[in-house]
Amino acid sequence: MRLNQISDNPGATKTSKRIGRGIGSGKGKTGGRGVKGQTSRSGVAIHGYEGGQMPLHRRLPKRGFKSINRKQYASVNIGRLQAAIDAGKLKAGVIDGAALVAAGVVTHLRDGFRLLAKGELTAAIEITVNGASKTAIEAVEKAGGKVHFVAGATPTDGAE
Repeated sequence: MRLNQISDNPGATKTSKRIGRGIGSGKGKTGGRGVKGQTSRSGVAIHGYEGGQMPLHRRLPKRGFKSINRKQYASVNIGRLQAAIDAGKLKAGVIDGAALVAAGVVTHLRDGFRLLAKGELTAAIEITVNGASKTAIEAVEKAGGKVHFVAGATPTDGAE
């Protein structure tokens, strides 16, 4: 088999309806655009336009701000860690971001990861994180483990 011999399965693709090709086609004359008016013509730009009335997106107040330089952390729950340990994907010992990616617990680390407290943890683990909730830290320490922070990170870093 060669690349030029590959084709889609039967029924996987559908040919688009050719509009404006005569009355017999079912989409002739006006081509499905109706009769007259702005939308029947080319060059229409009416997104958010309300006929001269002040558009909704300009009537409502602006709220909040998202910095373009903000850090994005992957969230990991302790229950997810325990499930990975039980499945044999993670070893209950020293855990860091690279180990989580290798185990498939996290797909992308982004700027690091943050430990959250949803679920139960029974294994004693030593984990290095960028941020963690107080309850997650308590749960890890209760199970006999320890939470280490990346240099310069504080326990509440990554709060969103």
